[in-house]
Amino acid sequence: MTPFKANGLPLLVGSLPMDDHPAAARLVMDHTPQIPLWVQLPQFLEEGMINQFIPGLPGVTAQEGKHFIDTQAADFDAQFLAFFEDYLALSEPGSDLSDSRFAFSSETGKGFLEFLNQVDKKKTPFIALKGQVTGPITFGTGVKDQEDRAIFYNDQLRDAAVKKLALNARWQANAMAKRGAVPIIFLDEPALAGFGTSAYITISKEDVIACIEEIVLEIHGQNGLAGVHVCANTEWDMLLGSNIDIISFDAFSYFDKFILYPEMIQRYLNRGGILAFGIVPTGNAQLIAQQTTRGLVEKFEAQVAQLTALGFNRKTIIEQTFITPSCGTGSLDLESAKRVLQLTQRVSAAIQAK
Repeated sequence: MTPFKANGLPLLVGSLPMDDHPAAARLVMDHTPQIPLWVQLPQFLEEGMINQFIPGLPGVTAQEGKHFIDTQAADFDAQFLAFFEDYLALSEPGSDLSDSRFAFSSETGKGFLEFLNQVDKKKTPFIALKGQVTGPITFGTGVKDQEDRAIFYNDQLRDAAVKKLALNARWQANAMAKRGAVPIIFLDEPALAGFGTSAYITISKEDVIACIEEIVLEIHGQNGLAGVHVCANTEWDMLLGSNIDIISFDAFSYFDKFILYPEMIQRYLNRGGILAFGIVPTGNAQLIAQQTTRGLVEKFEAQVAQLTALGFNRKTIIEQTFITPSCGTGSLDLESAKRVLQLTQRVSAAIQAK
């Protein structure tokens, strides 16, 4: 694990309710100047969690505004073979992915390209730069074939999807590393909130970790940090026992569920793992409007007190904690989203000041 101290710094989750990429990037830079991220703007259909990462897979077909994988297409086998030929050619360290199917296109990558543009204009160095891919479980269960079956349950299609995400993560991390900053790439996994339910009964923990760690390996190959964001509860032991560097969770609503694994959390922190405390809620405008910096700091301190009562060291907790929103803000109104960013910045500053 790459040594890295989070030190209570603010970190954001990747979406905003805007339709202006330069303005969105500036808003992020203003609120998280030390570790900014590139922003997904879901008001653009091509920047949705599926649409942004599905181009380049074999058999992609668009119909009535939706994408699916058509394994019955006449040229599917040829497309599938070409995909893996490209993967094998580009999977070697040092390969240039810039013009490949594994990078964003000019349509899907507007936010990423604008982010790099603004990073390059800054004269002050960054501690790290953050990006994200849709996690392999969320992506694999969200993308369907021509018969409306999730591709996660097709071993060959799942393998292609994981490799597509892995090399996109590597491409992002490489672009960030070239700018002298530590790359942080998150795997956004809202589907893991349903892990263990009847909807995912045939997916094992081993399946989850194997998919995630294939992507993590590519991020680590660029000396980056790999994070997983789950916006609700999940079986945290599964992630705590993996090679993930950062676990991002909704501390506002689910802290009591997270600390059900104290021994595993302790081992995770002992090996240098970082926690991203989603202490700023993003659930709805009314809930956000009710929050204050002082109230959220007090809530965070109460949670830290619960951990120290279990034998955790306060200094270690703060050093290995980011302060974050509980989830992205893409589905909120803009004023509420801005409020979330302000609260995240101010709560982080108050915690660092202590």
